[in-house]
Amino acid sequence: MKVVLMQDVPKLGKRGQIVSVSDGYARNFLIPKGLAKEATPEVIKELERQKEEEKRRQEEQKKASEELLAELQKHLFKIKAKAGEGGKLFGSLTNSNIAEEIEKILGREFDKRWISLDTPIKSVGLYDVVVKLPGGVSGKIKVEVVRGED
Repeated sequence: MKVVLMQDVPKLGKRGQIVSVSDGYARNFLIPKGLAKEATPEVIKELERQKEEEKRRQEEQKKASEELLAELQKHLFKIKAKAGEGGKLFGSLTNSNIAEEIEKILGREFDKRWISLDTPIKSVGLYDVVVKLPGGVSGKIKVEVVRGED
């Protein structure tokens, strides 16, 4: 019997796949537990519609991320931090600090997990910081760390 998987099933397949299983396995286990539905033309059509919807949603997400990246790359983000005489910071600058500054300038939320720092920034200077946005969009933004008068 051919069934459409409604959830990932270990050793059988991923959600949305059409697989062939024995009649007993489908009727006694998969279908009663809601893991699968019989692969009727209506169910297959609904599955294709859901896949199209998901694809469209991902394309919209990618487009929005590309627009956000373009907006981010227009700015130079200046962050003031306490620093000693040699330009070494008291503490360090993390992705949270950078995200807060981006939120101030853009006026909208920016997730700190989108910022990728190999190591925290520990001195004054100009840095290229990698941002990885949803939808597989990534790029570099400029962040300048300056000595603050705090």
